[in-house]
Amino acid sequence: MSEILLPLDPALRAALDDLADARGCAPEDVVLDAVRGYLRQETGRVRAVADGLARHHADLLWRLGE
Repeated sequence: MSEILLPLDPALRAALDDLADARGCAPEDVVLDAVRGYLRQETGRVRAVADGLARHHADLLWRLGE
């Protein structure tokens, strides 16, 4: 597993620590859950936009493939 250094301002770090404490886990676990959720959401959004563009331009894409 690779690591990423993420600088946080003191207020954000305190909020992260508080949330981790309330969940009974490490702050790193909260961050990892947040990143996974963000990636799922953005992947779905990007896929939906790409599918929409492909449908909208299907005729052009078909002609370019000739």
